[in-house]
Amino acid sequence: MPPPARARAQRLATPSGGESRAAGIASFLRLPIADGPALVPGVDVLLRGVPFDGGSAFRPGARFGPRAVREASAFSHSFSSALGVDVFRELGAADGGDITSASAAVPAVLEAVAASAQMVAGSGVIPGFVGGDRTLTLGALRGLKRSKRRACGLLLLAAHPGASAAGAELNASNFLRYAVEEGLVRTDCTMQVGLRGPYQTADELSFAFSQGIDTVGVDEVRWDLHAVVSQVRKLVQKGALYVSVDLGALDPAHAPGASFPVPGGMTSWDLQQILRALVGAELTGFDVVELAPGYDPTGISALAGVAVLQEILAAMADTRRSAGPAPSTHRSGRAGRRSA
Repeated sequence: MPPPARARAQRLATPSGGESRAAGIASFLRLPIADGPALVPGVDVLLRGVPFDGGSAFRPGARFGPRAVREASAFSHSFSSALGVDVFRELGAADGGDITSASAAVPAVLEAVAASAQMVAGSGVIPGFVGGDRTLTLGALRGLKRSKRRACGLLLLAAHPGASAAGAELNASNFLRYAVEEGLVRTDCTMQVGLRGPYQTADELSFAFSQGIDTVGVDEVRWDLHAVVSQVRKLVQKGALYVSVDLGALDPAHAPGASFPVPGGMTSWDLQQILRALVGAELTGFDVVELAPGYDPTGISALAGVAVLQEILAAMADTRRSAGPAPSTHRSGRAGRRSA
């Protein structure tokens, strides 16, 4: 059950255009910081970092992803020229600090993420997470299921499906299989975009096919992006949706700091077009994961992470402006609650 309301937090200010970008404490998209683990501020969207890579399936380093995205956020702006909307005039948002756990074990960290997602969503605020490895998506979906009492759709942009062989220890390579088996997602409202091999076994793809999950390979994206954007727009119409963006969906030329880089991926522009198709969606939450900045001295991977946040929030802002708030954010979207 969501925590009872104790008090409403004061509405936080939007980013100030007059402040020096080189000054102050770094935050996601230069948003105000509300680092109180027991308090959900009066905003529409709360971003939280998950500095954890204990579930990484390949090279470590994603635990530094949230810090890198905050630092790269010095380049961010609030007006989306593509959608013609000033994001923070339509949405209240804040940086809610990082989610940590007393134990570094995967189950403990996922429970901390789930508890945060449940508390934030239960307060009528949309949770956004910056990772960290892909296992955090499973924790977020668990928390949303507890809060909403129903499964949601899933848009997964990644190079790998996250559905490795059953029976293996939970990690970033099989989190989707766990999510489906736990009934956290609606498989009739789930789509994977940008997948490309090589894979460990054919079973990674056959699992999605057997569950009725739409699978769109990177070749389809590159050959006919317009058709893929149309598919995403149709997905949006099916119901509430969680969006997870693994930066490995991008080609290493655009995100060399992805934890598991695979040649032949999407361009940053491809990814932006797909995320803009989320206008009109009822988003229950979202994340950007698998940024390991230590492998990218140029910093362009972190900039890609910032761009993902900007595009998702811009789509949400345009939805609010043009069609009114989605059911999950109606009325209660700015309230905020204390935990018990």
